[in-house]
Amino acid sequence: MYAEEDYLMLSGIQHFAFCRRQWAMIHIEQQWAENYWTTSGELMHRKAHDEGSSEKRGDLLILRGMRISSRELGLSGQCDVVEFHRDKDGITLYGYDGTWNPVPVEYKRGAPKENNADRLQLCAQAMCLEEMLLTEIPGGYLFYGENRRRSLVEFSEPLREEVKKMIKEMHDLFRRGYTPKVKPTKQCRACSLENLCVPKLHKAMNARRYIEKNIGIKDE
Repeated sequence: MYAEEDYLMLSGIQHFAFCRRQWAMIHIEQQWAENYWTTSGELMHRKAHDEGSSEKRGDLLILRGMRISSRELGLSGQCDVVEFHRDKDGITLYGYDGTWNPVPVEYKRGAPKENNADRLQLCAQAMCLEEMLLTEIPGGYLFYGENRRRSLVEFSEPLREEVKKMIKEMHDLFRRGYTPKVKPTKQCRACSLENLCVPKLHKAMNARRYIEKNIGIKDE
């Protein structure tokens, strides 16, 4: 169990899955920069994050901007949307009659990604909700702005284990205050921190190799 002061931002899971160095620069070094992709994504989330608002449509209850946390994972954050579907086997909710099953829905700019970043973030949200509401959540949805469609995500045991492993590594790096180095890839061009990170420098030779190659001096 983690103390509340040691909680990490749940949204950082997506950064970490995309690039561990990017995550560390944002969450450890407190560096940030905007580009088109981050700005458009933020605008989409503002529309979803009408914090604390709710809407009821028959057997469907919609809560936006719901704050969540987990002592077991050491995370805190917000869900874009949590849908509660009326179900006889669900949980009770304060202020509402009947019983309900929670389903997290995360809004994303663009199209579905090849990597697991979005699914990991959504699964972590579900794990926080399970701890808070004392229930089990088998799946949730990712809504992508480009195709305007939902994608179902099943919270399988392998996906849950990947979330736990990743969060453990995040806590370890944060505790050490360590920003890892990474190999530059084509995805660096889509990163808003490219000019701060300067990924090409990681390919540069160190001072010893430079001297050996250009001056011809080697240690005896």
